Amino acid sequence: MAKVQPIGSAPPAAADKPSPKRPAHWREQHGSGLEGREELMGQAMNMVIKTLSQTEPYQHQVNGALVLAHLGAIQFAKNKGLLADYVEHDRKMMEPVNFRIRKLIEETGNKELALESVFDITECHYQLVLETKVEPGKRTWVSPFKTSIEACTRMGMMDMTEADVHKLWLRPRLEAYARDMGVEFRVSDLGEDGTITCEVL
Repeated sequence: MAKVQPIGSAPPAAADKPSPKRPAHWREQHGSGLEGREELMGQAMNMVIKTLSQTEPYQHQVNGALVLAHLGAIQFAKNKGLLADYVEHDRKMMEPVNFRIRKLIEETGNKELALESVFDITECHYQLVLETKVEPGKRTWVSPFKTSIEACTRMGMMDMTEADVHKLWLRPRLEAYARDMGVEFRVSDLGEDGTITCEVL
């Protein structure tokens, strides 16, 4: 998948070019936006270095703890026969946010807002999925669960597959969000390489 520039930052070649929104002297006047938060930035970078230094029993990634938290909760729900209830709990928890987006979509007619709210502007997605391809009406990413779920299965910690997670948690969850926002999402099957696409219809 092509490398995608993080949301909210300009492509490297254009970062300092003048524009109506960001003139050439913008950085001199406004800085990086991280001024006063240098200690927090250092802590974040320290966490990244420590995480990427862990290579056993597999190469850890910066989203690893979040991946395992999701998988642990999904496995618990599966063990108890509560996966549908877990999806509904997640939908209900996000209801206030999704209803607010529904109102904005009704006011503007812009269904793209549904995708932006789920994929682009929430750390719930971009901390879990480190790269997402953004296209009009569509978002594409690679499932982040494969490495961890295979390692946990080998160690006897879990008995799910990545396909189970996609079918029983991810797809119904996204479809439930869409209904609350007054739109319809078409979520692809899990590709052989783990690729997933979500389109707003």
